[in-house]
Amino acid sequence: MQPLDPDEPRSIGGYRLLGRLGAGGMGRVYLGRSAGGRTVAVKAVHPHFALDDEFRARFRREVEAARRVGGEWTAPVLDAGPDDRVPWVATGYVAGPSLSQAVAAHGPLPADAVRVLGAGLARALEHVHALGLVHRDVKPSNVLLTLEGPRLIDFGIARASDGTASLTSTGVSVGSPGYMAPEQILGKPVTGAADVFSLGAVLVHAATGQAPFAGDSSAALLYKVVHEEPELGAMDASMLDVARACLAKDPAARPAPAELAARLDEAGADIGPGGWLPAPVVRTISHAAVELLHLESFPESVPADAAGRASGPVPFAAPAGVFGPPVEPAGPAAPWAPATGPDGPGARPDPAAGPTAGAPGGLSLTASGGPRGRRISCTLALTVAGALAAVTLGAAFVTDLLPGAGGGNKGADAGKQPSSSATASEAPGGGDGGAGDGGAGDGGAAGRVPKEFAGTWSGAVTAAGLPAGTMKVTLREAAAAGERAGTAEQTDILGNFICEDVLTVVEVKDRTLVVDSEAGPRSTGVCTTGTSRIRLELRDGGLRYTSTDDRAGRPTGTLARDGGE
Repeated sequence: MQPLDPDEPRSIGGYRLLGRLGAGGMGRVYLGRSAGGRTVAVKAVHPHFALDDEFRARFRREVEAARRVGGEWTAPVLDAGPDDRVPWVATGYVAGPSLSQAVAAHGPLPADAVRVLGAGLARALEHVHALGLVHRDVKPSNVLLTLEGPRLIDFGIARASDGTASLTSTGVSVGSPGYMAPEQILGKPVTGAADVFSLGAVLVHAATGQAPFAGDSSAALLYKVVHEEPELGAMDASMLDVARACLAKDPAARPAPAELAARLDEAGADIGPGGWLPAPVVRTISHAAVELLHLESFPESVPADAAGRASGPVPFAAPAGVFGPPVEPAGPAAPWAPATGPDGPGARPDPAAGPTAGAPGGLSLTASGGPRGRRISCTLALTVAGALAAVTLGAAFVTDLLPGAGGGNKGADAGKQPSSSATASEAPGGGDGGAGDGGAGDGGAAGRVPKEFAGTWSGAVTAAGLPAGTMKVTLREAAAAGERAGTAEQTDILGNFICEDVLTVVEVKDRTLVVDSEAGPRSTGVCTTGTSRIRLELRDGGLRYTSTDDRAGRPTGTLARDGGE
């Protein structure tokens, strides 16, 4: 979580805001408390959308639909202000990781846990479908894990954005291709059976760590979903038939959610006295819960006289996980179009987002290209995303927001590229100097990136002890000091693309690679500016990722060679 900026509200709709959890395609998400002490997630819609009467009408309808959902396996909508100057919605807060994050950090779930997961999600869909609604975006990043069972989130606040765009702009529906049903991809009418297909894909991901369909491009992936059979990998035999039934190409051949829940119950989907989740995931959930108990408010880097500010328009950044209303069933869906990020198109930042550009020593995943070069009035500072509230202290979100951020200690040293002396040392018998002006600090000879580093590595990272999404680092062999070594891409806790960095070699020594990172062309407006130092170390078959940026919470994580989701 991040502290509130000076220009952000201190309360919305009677809820006192404790800090910012992140943001999504529709707006910023805050952790708040009601007058009675209940912890909630409050989402304020971007002012740009507040000016769109058509969006307001759809938002109002979907909030009303979401009020009807509630239920044991979803997060309830508690309150909303769809007609306020800046529309907002408050939902129950779930202090747990998403399925995508849990699998990335700890590996596939055991078979018993997958059964409980499937039964819980099937009951959630049964309830939603009984209301005449369809989720349309069931995927690992929209499933939160709690000790009592899974929670299905993102019921459609994001879909309100997609719906408005399709009506007023491109006529194209954006979705998550690896988990979309064939009929969605083909633009055919969508029913609850599409959610069942997506649920089957989620179960495969939970059981194997990989999606049932893989492709090198969006086009190849979509073709496989429509025409080829799923790859079920080493899925437990007791779940194979369930997954195959859910992933049937013909919607009529898929089981109804009630049938699926009953089938899994008979197979032993029960939360016993010992719980249903593996110990590492339980520890993650427990840590988040303890943090909430001790949280009064997040330290603010704001003037004291700003504390009583009322709600109003806010700039946005990039999201975590909350819950919005479902989409009502409609006629034929528009054909799916690939987005610029995993979950939807990126967009430009709002000019009110604050002076992040030019901040020295900002975290590696940046959106540079000139101070305020991409800031345009009434635009969004984020990737698309689903909505709402899981803990996301993402490295890409925390520029000058954490306490003490104003005095970055990297300064000019971090912003410089390696000098020519570092490049010269790559020759055989090269000098023993450091890495030039941007030196790595231990004075070793800078060589070329060895083949052991080459390839794609990915895994969960944490910042300040909290989940910060997933990092994917791609490195090329033989890059020398001063040359491009590869890229780093970050997705948030919901799997939404945030930032891309270009990595430049500073030093290679033994099994350690030190790089400087600067913004890549795909970075969104939520990313910080400046240059950051990253240390990559081969360790126990993995790649240890360490950023020394105190202001970003020193993001760290152990990455594994990409098995490909």
